[in-house]
Amino acid sequence: MAATLHDVARVANVSIKTVSNVINDYPHIRPETKQRVVDAIAELGYRPNLSARSLRSGRTGVIGLALPELSLSYFAELADSVIKAADARGVTVLIEQTGGERQREIELLSSPRRQLTDGLLFSALGMGNDDAHYLNVSYPLVLLGERIFGGPTDHVTMVNVDAARAATEHLIRSGRKRIAVVGAHDGEVIGSAGLRLRGYREALEAAGIPFDPTLIAYTTLWHRSNGATSMRQLLATGVKFDAVFALNDTLALGAMRVLQEAGLTIPTDVAVIGFDDLDEARYSLPTLSTIDPGRNEIATTAVRVLLDRIAGVEPTAPMTEYLAEFHLVERESTGARRTSIETIR
Repeated sequence: MAATLHDVARVANVSIKTVSNVINDYPHIRPETKQRVVDAIAELGYRPNLSARSLRSGRTGVIGLALPELSLSYFAELADSVIKAADARGVTVLIEQTGGERQREIELLSSPRRQLTDGLLFSALGMGNDDAHYLNVSYPLVLLGERIFGGPTDHVTMVNVDAARAATEHLIRSGRKRIAVVGAHDGEVIGSAGLRLRGYREALEAAGIPFDPTLIAYTTLWHRSNGATSMRQLLATGVKFDAVFALNDTLALGAMRVLQEAGLTIPTDVAVIGFDDLDEARYSLPTLSTIDPGRNEIATTAVRVLLDRIAGVEPTAPMTEYLAEFHLVERESTGARRTSIETIR
Protein backbone atom coordinates (compact mmCIF):
# COMPACT_ATOMS: atom_id res chain seq x y z
CA MET A 1 0.00 0.00 0.00
CA ALA A 2 1.12 3.57 -0.67
CA ALA A 3 2.61 5.45 2.26
CA THR A 4 0.36 8.03 3.91
CA LEU A 5 0.88 11.32 5.72
CA HIS A 6 0.33 9.44 8.99
CA ASP A 7 3.11 6.98 8.10
CA VAL A 8 5.58 9.81 7.48
CA ALA A 9 4.63 11.50 10.77
CA ARG A 10 5.12 8.23 12.68
CA VAL A 11 8.56 7.49 11.17
CA ALA A 12 9.77 11.08 11.63
CA ASN A 13 8.25 11.24 15.14
CA VAL A 14 6.44 14.51 14.42
CA SER A 15 2.85 15.63 14.05
CA ILE A 16 0.88 15.35 10.82
CA LYS A 17 0.75 19.15 10.76
CA THR A 18 4.55 19.33 10.79
CA VAL A 19 4.76 16.92 7.85
CA SER A 20 2.24 19.05 5.96
CA ASN A 21 4.25 22.21 6.72
CA VAL A 22 7.42 20.62 5.36
CA ILE A 23 5.67 19.44 2.18
CA ASN A 24 4.24 22.92 1.62
CA ASP A 25 7.66 24.52 2.26
CA TYR A 26 6.54 26.41 5.37
CA PRO A 27 9.56 28.58 6.30
CA HIS A 28 9.49 28.42 10.13
CA ILE A 29 10.60 24.84 10.74
CA ARG A 30 13.74 23.82 12.58
CA PRO A 31 16.30 22.38 10.13
CA GLU A 32 16.73 19.14 12.09
CA THR A 33 12.95 18.58 12.16
CA LYS A 34 12.65 19.27 8.45
CA GLN A 35 15.48 16.84 7.72
CA ARG A 36 13.76 14.06 9.71
CA VAL A 37 10.60 14.56 7.68
CA VAL A 38 12.51 14.65 4.38
CA ASP A 39 14.35 11.45 5.32
CA ALA A 40 11.07 9.74 6.26
CA ILE A 41 9.47 10.77 2.97
CA ALA A 42 12.45 9.32 1.07
CA GLU A 43 12.46 6.12 3.15
CA LEU A 44 8.75 5.48 2.64
CA GLY A 45 8.56 6.72 -0.94
CA TYR A 46 5.68 9.02 0.06
CA ARG A 47 4.07 11.08 -2.73
CA PRO A 48 1.87 14.04 -1.71
CA ASN A 49 -1.68 14.21 -3.10
CA LEU A 50 -1.30 17.15 -5.47
CA SER A 51 -5.04 17.53 -6.01
CA ALA A 52 -5.77 17.86 -2.30
CA ARG A 53 -2.78 20.12 -1.85
CA SER A 54 -4.02 22.36 -4.65
CA LEU A 55 -7.50 22.65 -3.13
CA ARG A 56 -6.06 23.65 0.25
CA SER A 57 -3.39 26.08 -0.88
CA GLY A 58 -4.47 27.20 -4.32
CA ARG A 59 -1.18 25.80 -5.66
CA THR A 60 -0.41 22.68 -7.64
CA GLY A 61 3.21 22.15 -6.63
CA VAL A 62 4.02 22.07 -10.37
CA ILE A 63 5.97 24.61 -12.42
CA GLY A 64 6.21 24.81 -16.19
CA LEU A 65 9.38 24.82 -18.26
CA ALA A 66 9.03 25.92 -21.89
CA LEU A 67 12.03 25.25 -24.13
CA PRO A 68 12.65 25.58 -27.89
CA GLU A 69 13.67 21.98 -28.55
CA LEU A 70 14.92 19.11 -26.42
CA SER A 71 16.83 17.62 -29.36
CA LEU A 72 19.46 20.32 -28.75
CA SER A 73 21.76 19.02 -26.04
CA TYR A 74 22.01 22.36 -24.24
CA PHE A 75 18.26 22.52 -23.64
CA ALA A 76 18.10 18.84 -22.65
CA GLU A 77 20.84 19.38 -20.06
CA LEU A 78 19.21 22.62 -18.89
CA ALA A 79 15.94 20.75 -18.38
CA ASP A 80 17.80 18.13 -16.34
CA SER A 81 19.32 20.85 -14.15
CA VAL A 82 15.92 22.54 -13.67
CA ILE A 83 14.27 19.24 -12.71
CA LYS A 84 16.97 18.57 -10.11
CA ALA A 85 16.70 22.10 -8.69
CA ALA A 86 12.91 21.86 -8.52
CA ASP A 87 13.02 18.38 -6.99
CA ALA A 88 15.25 19.70 -4.21
CA ARG A 89 12.46 22.16 -3.42
CA GLY A 90 9.71 19.53 -3.57
CA VAL A 91 8.30 20.80 -6.86
CA THR A 92 7.46 18.94 -10.08
CA VAL A 93 8.32 20.26 -13.57
CA LEU A 94 6.00 20.11 -16.58
CA ILE A 95 8.06 20.50 -19.78
CA GLU A 96 6.69 21.93 -23.03
CA GLN A 97 8.46 22.32 -26.36
CA THR A 98 7.82 25.31 -28.61
CA GLY A 99 10.06 24.53 -31.58
CA GLY A 100 11.42 28.07 -31.22
CA GLU A 101 8.44 29.34 -33.24
CA ARG A 102 7.25 32.83 -32.33
CA GLN A 103 3.52 32.14 -32.65
CA ARG A 104 3.71 28.94 -30.61
CA GLU A 105 5.62 30.78 -27.89
CA ILE A 106 3.00 33.53 -27.76
CA GLU A 107 0.14 31.01 -27.65
CA LEU A 108 1.86 29.02 -24.91
CA LEU A 109 1.87 32.08 -22.62
CA SER A 110 -1.95 32.16 -22.62
CA SER A 111 -2.57 28.43 -22.96
CA PRO A 112 -5.19 26.82 -20.66
CA ARG A 113 -2.38 24.48 -19.57
CA ARG A 114 -1.03 27.32 -17.47
CA GLN A 115 -3.80 26.46 -14.98
CA LEU A 116 -1.95 23.20 -14.31
CA THR A 117 1.13 25.04 -13.04
CA ASP A 118 1.92 27.67 -10.41
CA GLY A 119 4.39 29.53 -12.64
CA LEU A 120 6.50 29.25 -15.75
CA LEU A 121 10.18 29.23 -16.69
CA PHE A 122 10.18 30.41 -20.28
CA SER A 123 13.07 30.18 -22.75
CA ALA A 124 12.05 32.23 -25.79
CA LEU A 125 13.74 31.82 -29.16
CA GLY A 126 11.26 33.00 -31.77
CA MET A 127 10.04 36.06 -29.86
CA GLY A 128 12.04 39.29 -29.77
CA ASN A 129 12.18 42.55 -27.85
CA ASP A 130 9.15 43.88 -29.73
CA ASP A 131 7.15 41.04 -28.19
CA ALA A 132 8.01 41.92 -24.58
CA HIS A 133 4.42 43.02 -23.86
CA TYR A 134 3.26 39.41 -24.22
CA LEU A 135 5.18 38.68 -21.02
CA ASN A 136 2.69 40.74 -19.01
CA VAL A 137 0.85 37.69 -17.69
CA SER A 138 -1.24 37.06 -14.58
CA TYR A 139 1.00 34.32 -13.16
CA PRO A 140 4.64 34.19 -11.99
CA LEU A 141 7.00 34.06 -14.98
CA VAL A 142 10.79 33.93 -15.17
CA LEU A 143 12.43 34.46 -18.55
CA LEU A 144 15.47 32.47 -19.68
CA GLY A 145 17.74 33.04 -22.68
CA GLU A 146 18.84 36.05 -24.70
CA ARG A 147 15.91 37.07 -26.90
CA ILE A 148 14.21 39.72 -24.74
CA PHE A 149 15.98 42.16 -22.44
CA GLY A 150 14.44 44.81 -20.20
CA GLY A 151 11.05 43.09 -20.20
CA PRO A 152 8.44 43.01 -17.41
CA THR A 153 9.65 39.77 -15.79
CA ASP A 154 12.58 38.44 -13.82
CA HIS A 155 15.25 37.29 -16.27
CA VAL A 156 18.00 34.71 -15.69
CA THR A 157 20.65 34.58 -18.40
CA MET A 158 24.36 34.20 -19.12
CA VAL A 159 27.16 36.66 -19.81
CA ASN A 160 27.40 35.92 -23.53
CA VAL A 161 29.63 38.80 -24.64
CA ASP A 162 32.23 38.45 -21.90
CA ALA A 163 32.25 34.65 -22.19
CA ALA A 164 32.74 34.75 -25.98
CA ARG A 165 35.51 37.29 -25.55
CA ALA A 166 37.21 34.94 -23.06
CA ALA A 167 36.96 32.03 -25.53
CA THR A 168 38.51 34.11 -28.30
CA GLU A 169 41.23 35.49 -26.02
CA HIS A 170 42.15 31.92 -25.08
CA LEU A 171 42.77 31.13 -28.75
CA ILE A 172 44.76 34.34 -29.22
CA ARG A 173 46.95 33.56 -26.19
CA SER A 174 47.81 30.22 -27.76
CA GLY A 175 49.20 32.08 -30.79
CA ARG A 176 46.20 31.86 -33.13
CA LYS A 177 45.41 34.90 -35.24
CA ARG A 178 43.19 33.60 -38.04
CA ILE A 179 40.15 32.61 -35.97
CA ALA A 180 37.07 31.45 -37.84
CA VAL A 181 33.57 31.59 -36.35
CA VAL A 182 30.97 28.88 -36.96
CA GLY A 183 27.30 29.55 -36.22
CA ALA A 184 26.80 33.28 -36.80
CA HIS A 185 23.29 34.50 -37.66
CA ASP A 186 23.17 37.04 -40.46
CA GLY A 187 22.06 40.45 -39.16
CA GLU A 188 21.47 39.31 -35.56
CA VAL A 189 22.44 41.72 -32.79
CA ILE A 190 20.33 40.58 -29.83
CA GLY A 191 20.39 36.83 -29.30
CA SER A 192 23.07 34.28 -28.46
CA ALA A 193 24.73 34.39 -31.89
CA GLY A 194 24.81 38.18 -32.10
CA LEU A 195 26.11 38.61 -28.55
CA ARG A 196 28.80 35.93 -28.91
CA LEU A 197 29.96 37.39 -32.22
CA ARG A 198 30.27 40.76 -30.50
CA GLY A 199 32.50 39.22 -27.82
CA TYR A 200 34.65 37.65 -30.53
CA ARG A 201 35.07 40.99 -32.30
CA GLU A 202 35.91 42.76 -29.03
CA ALA A 203 38.70 40.25 -28.33
CA LEU A 204 40.16 40.71 -31.83
CA GLU A 205 40.08 44.49 -31.49
CA ALA A 206 41.75 44.41 -28.08
CA ALA A 207 44.53 42.24 -29.52
CA GLY A 208 44.99 44.44 -32.58
CA ILE A 209 43.84 41.72 -34.98
CA PRO A 210 41.77 43.02 -37.92
CA PHE A 211 38.27 41.59 -38.31
CA ASP A 212 38.00 39.48 -41.48
CA PRO A 213 34.40 38.83 -42.60
CA THR A 214 35.53 35.91 -44.77
CA LEU A 215 36.23 33.98 -41.57
CA ILE A 216 32.59 34.10 -40.44
CA ALA A 217 30.47 31.06 -41.33
CA TYR A 218 26.74 31.75 -41.07
CA THR A 219 24.06 29.18 -40.37
CA THR A 220 20.54 28.88 -38.98
CA LEU A 221 19.98 26.16 -36.38
CA TRP A 222 22.80 25.12 -34.08
CA HIS A 223 22.84 21.39 -34.79
CA ARG A 224 25.84 19.14 -35.52
CA SER A 225 24.84 18.93 -39.18
CA ASN A 226 24.90 22.72 -39.47
CA GLY A 227 28.36 22.83 -37.90
CA ALA A 228 29.57 20.23 -40.39
CA THR A 229 27.99 22.00 -43.36
CA SER A 230 29.38 25.38 -42.33
CA MET A 231 32.86 23.93 -41.99
CA ARG A 232 32.70 22.26 -45.42
CA GLN A 233 31.66 25.58 -46.94
CA LEU A 234 34.44 27.43 -45.12
CA LEU A 235 37.07 24.96 -46.32
CA ALA A 236 35.72 25.17 -49.86
CA THR A 237 36.39 28.93 -49.96
CA GLY A 238 40.12 28.31 -49.46
CA VAL A 239 40.31 30.95 -46.70
CA LYS A 240 43.18 30.27 -44.30
CA PHE A 241 42.47 29.87 -40.57
CA ASP A 242 44.29 28.37 -37.62
CA ALA A 243 41.47 28.27 -35.07
CA VAL A 244 37.70 27.94 -34.85
CA PHE A 245 35.32 29.48 -32.33
CA ALA A 246 32.05 27.56 -32.66
CA LEU A 247 29.17 29.43 -31.04
CA ASN A 248 28.03 26.29 -29.27
CA ASP A 249 29.47 22.84 -28.56
CA THR A 250 27.11 21.06 -30.92
CA LEU A 251 28.33 23.13 -33.86
CA ALA A 252 31.91 22.54 -32.71
CA LEU A 253 31.48 18.75 -32.73
CA GLY A 254 30.13 18.81 -36.29
CA ALA A 255 32.92 21.13 -37.43
CA MET A 256 35.62 18.98 -35.79
CA ARG A 257 34.46 15.91 -37.71
CA VAL A 258 34.79 17.72 -41.04
CA LEU A 259 38.21 19.17 -40.15
CA GLN A 260 39.52 15.71 -39.36
CA GLU A 261 37.96 14.26 -42.53
CA ALA A 262 39.89 16.93 -44.44
CA GLY A 263 43.15 15.65 -42.95
CA LEU A 264 43.65 18.53 -40.50
CA THR A 265 44.92 17.79 -37.01
CA ILE A 266 43.27 19.34 -33.94
CA PRO A 267 44.80 21.34 -32.33
CA THR A 268 48.11 21.29 -34.25
CA ASP A 269 46.64 22.63 -37.51
CA VAL A 270 43.42 24.13 -36.16
CA ALA A 271 42.49 24.78 -32.54
CA VAL A 272 38.76 24.54 -31.72
CA ILE A 273 36.70 25.93 -28.86
CA GLY A 274 32.97 25.71 -28.28
CA PHE A 275 30.42 27.13 -25.87
CA ASP A 276 28.03 25.43 -23.37
CA ASP A 277 30.23 22.71 -21.78
CA LEU A 278 27.96 19.87 -22.77
CA ASP A 279 28.67 16.52 -21.16
CA GLU A 280 29.68 15.03 -24.52
CA ALA A 281 32.43 17.68 -24.89
CA ARG A 282 34.47 15.70 -22.35
CA TYR A 283 34.25 12.57 -24.49
CA SER A 284 34.93 13.86 -28.00
CA LEU A 285 38.28 13.04 -29.60
CA PRO A 286 40.06 15.28 -28.93
CA THR A 287 38.14 16.54 -25.91
CA LEU A 288 36.56 19.93 -26.60
CA SER A 289 37.64 23.16 -24.96
CA THR A 290 34.58 25.24 -24.20
CA ILE A 291 32.84 27.84 -22.07
CA ASP A 292 30.81 26.67 -19.09
CA PRO A 293 28.09 29.36 -19.07
CA GLY A 294 26.83 28.49 -15.59
CA ARG A 295 23.96 26.21 -16.64
CA ASN A 296 23.43 24.78 -13.15
CA GLU A 297 23.50 28.26 -11.64
CA ILE A 298 20.95 29.40 -14.22
CA ALA A 299 18.65 26.51 -13.30
CA THR A 300 18.89 26.88 -9.52
CA THR A 301 18.54 30.66 -9.67
CA ALA A 302 15.54 30.49 -12.02
CA VAL A 303 13.75 27.92 -9.84
CA ARG A 304 14.48 29.91 -6.66
CA VAL A 305 13.28 33.20 -8.14
CA LEU A 306 10.13 31.64 -9.58
CA LEU A 307 9.22 29.88 -6.31
CA ASP A 308 9.81 33.10 -4.38
CA ARG A 309 7.40 34.89 -6.72
CA ILE A 310 4.86 32.08 -6.32
CA ALA A 311 5.16 32.23 -2.53
CA GLY A 312 4.83 36.01 -2.54
CA VAL A 313 8.23 36.64 -0.98
CA GLU A 314 8.85 40.40 -1.24
CA PRO A 315 5.90 40.85 -3.65
CA THR A 316 6.82 44.48 -4.34
CA ALA A 317 10.44 43.67 -5.24
CA PRO A 318 11.33 44.97 -8.72
CA MET A 319 11.82 42.54 -11.59
CA THR A 320 15.52 41.68 -11.76
CA GLU A 321 18.03 40.41 -14.30
CA TYR A 322 20.32 37.68 -12.94
CA LEU A 323 23.60 36.85 -14.68
CA ALA A 324 25.29 33.49 -14.17
CA GLU A 325 29.07 33.28 -13.89
CA PHE A 326 30.97 31.59 -16.72
CA HIS A 327 34.20 29.57 -16.70
CA LEU A 328 36.72 28.76 -19.43
CA VAL A 329 37.25 25.00 -19.68
CA GLU A 330 40.57 24.15 -21.39
CA ARG A 331 40.78 20.71 -22.99
CA GLU A 332 42.69 18.95 -25.76
CA SER A 333 41.16 20.77 -28.73
CA THR A 334 43.11 23.92 -27.84
CA GLY A 335 46.27 22.22 -26.62
CA ALA A 336 45.59 21.00 -23.10
CA ARG A 337 47.32 17.77 -22.08
CA ARG A 338 45.58 14.59 -23.25
CA THR A 339 43.49 12.94 -20.54
CA SER A 340 42.30 9.36 -20.29
CA ILE A 341 38.69 8.27 -19.92
CA GLU A 342 39.50 7.24 -16.34
CA THR A 343 40.65 10.79 -15.61
CA ILE A 344 37.51 12.28 -17.18
CA ARG A 345 35.32 10.10 -15.02
